[in-house]
Amino acid sequence: MSAPQNTNLAETHAELTKNDSQVHGLAASHYSKAASADRINTAKAALEANGFKVHVVNTRYDAFEALKTLIPAGTSINNAHSTTLEEIGFITYIKGQTPWKNVHGEILAEKDPAKQAELRRTLGSTVDYYLTSVAAITEDGHLAHGDLSGSKVGGVAFGAGNVIVVAGSNKIVKDESEAWKRQEEYALPLESARVRIAYGLPASAITHYEVIRKANPFNANRIQIIIVNEALGY
Repeated sequence: MSAPQNTNLAETHAELTKNDSQVHGLAASHYSKAASADRINTAKAALEANGFKVHVVNTRYDAFEALKTLIPAGTSINNAHSTTLEEIGFITYIKGQTPWKNVHGEILAEKDPAKQAELRRTLGSTVDYYLTSVAAITEDGHLAHGDLSGSKVGGVAFGAGNVIVVAGSNKIVKDESEAWKRQEEYALPLESARVRIAYGLPASAITHYEVIRKANPFNANRIQIIIVNEALGY
């Protein structure tokens, strides 16, 4: 058995750097390479010391299977846009019949922009399980990510009951300073290339940026992290 296929291949790192002249220079970036086992172990130990629950898996198929087991049947789910979740096949999977209530389709079905934004703020951010990735995981156990609308950082920071982060080991960086560098100089240009395809807009922007240094002391198991020993997303 294998995971469902990614249906957005045009928005992967490989395709964007091949087809969009504005990001050609990122094709061989060190941020697109999987980390060593030592760096993964260092990040895992630091994340756990900061109170997060961490799962390390070898392949994207293992990540797909691990994610399925972590979400109880009958719960509500939503996802931020995540190339990583697309690449492991999970976005394709949750568009079909699953044991969960996926509110993402309900939100997208609302075509009035103002009403859809309100659904994102309320229904989308307060699900039982919010699924996402991050731009960076530091070796001292911090998570860092940003977005344009604020819907992603809002759901992760506080809104959702539980959060599961799936990240390729290429997201591992030294510290918060490098996390911002990775976000601004690597993830943002690639996300801008993606929105040129997805929305016909010239670029994205980082208007919200969040660093999570420790697990919530009142709900220590709220954020779980799956680190994949592959390069995934951007």
